[in-house]
Amino acid sequence: MVTVGQLSAAVRSRSQSAIEVTQAALAAAEADQLNAFTDVHHTEALERARRIDQQVGDGTALGPLAGVPIAVKDLIHHAGHVTTAGSSFYRHTAERSAPVLERMESAGAIVIGRTGLHEFAYGFNSENDWFGPVRNPYDPSLSPGGSSGGSGAAVGSGIVPLAIGTDTGGSVRVPAALCGAVGLKVTHGRIPISGVVPLAESLDTVGPIASSVDGAQLAFEVMAGDDPQDPWSAAVEDSPEDIALAGLRVGLPTQWLDEAPATREARDAFQQALDRLSDLDADIGELAAPTLAPDRLGWTLSAAEAAAYHRSWFTDPDKRYGPEIGARLAAAMEVTLDELIDARRWQAGLVGAARRVFRSVDVLATPTVGHPRKVIGRDTIDVNGVAQNHRHVLAYFTATVNQMWCPALTVPLRDSGAPPHSIQFIGPWWSERRLLALGRHLEATDLIGYERPSP
Repeated sequence: MVTVGQLSAAVRSRSQSAIEVTQAALAAAEADQLNAFTDVHHTEALERARRIDQQVGDGTALGPLAGVPIAVKDLIHHAGHVTTAGSSFYRHTAERSAPVLERMESAGAIVIGRTGLHEFAYGFNSENDWFGPVRNPYDPSLSPGGSSGGSGAAVGSGIVPLAIGTDTGGSVRVPAALCGAVGLKVTHGRIPISGVVPLAESLDTVGPIASSVDGAQLAFEVMAGDDPQDPWSAAVEDSPEDIALAGLRVGLPTQWLDEAPATREARDAFQQALDRLSDLDADIGELAAPTLAPDRLGWTLSAAEAAAYHRSWFTDPDKRYGPEIGARLAAAMEVTLDELIDARRWQAGLVGAARRVFRSVDVLATPTVGHPRKVIGRDTIDVNGVAQNHRHVLAYFTATVNQMWCPALTVPLRDSGAPPHSIQFIGPWWSERRLLALGRHLEATDLIGYERPSP
């Protein structure tokens, strides 16, 4: 597999042209049977590729993503293009790109198209009533996860090596997990969210889905950084940090794990990964931290903010919502101020518990999802013979991380199924580079890695 870094290096060295790379990605996107894209930018992408090849020929210094084709979730504004947010009625033609896209294009990335998603990013299956369901590259009868399902499918199928999504409760990590890719959820405030249609701004993040840790790393380095126009953005100055597998302190939050809606297969794959880590001299231990566990109060946080954003549209008969989103928003509209205060108090306790835990461990480890196979059209997932709501199974391990505001890296486990199982490493605030370094070390051991689905 050619990594994002290798692909960009090939373009800059003229061993491969940006035109060739872009044409291949566009051909794959236009032949896509997964409904991963809402729009493909054929003419514009080729024009950008021609300019990059000309700059290479002129000796112009180019950025670290020069000539790399990428896909972008149809929730992120891109100058001159229409943002739909997966909605029946929202149509916004952007005059300016979101800062994350400005930074990606300045680094040489070529946007080949916009990817499908769960309506207004408020869900985990990308079964969209207005655009049709996005399908999983391993099995088209399965969901790719959500809400960034199109981005996950575009990477998992090999159309592009890198795509951009958003993550409010797992919407980068869940599609990455279900599509066999790498997903990075950043510390809240690390990457600007201005120019992105919000779901719940105090939890929203932008992040990469990539076919390798290298791709996630390069995208992170390009997108991260303060944006004075974004009230949630944080000015953080830090240096790259490495992390060794030998002596790595890995914490297992026992209550979080014990009460999880996870299949025996998911638990076995997770345990096998932990055993491999132990063989590599990582120090793995259980943590008794009952406060560090999911709670329904976490739903209240995102619901209250989603209700605030949608309230003026929700009663307008000309603004149609799909049945699932309509029901979820109707419930969100009922959240009271007292309930929101209780949820904020719970969140403060969760963050405090995380601060105490990270004094004794370098990372926390969990599976990414309880089961990677969600059948399109079914609201439930079978977990050891019990039908459970798909959102509970898919978001159980991811949503609490957003409520903690911490970063997390999701990576696929080799030889663990199709789709493969996935492991999530959660780090303390602003530790993205350490998590990515951990991911690179694990790729080198062959414990993790992207394997393109068979045709």
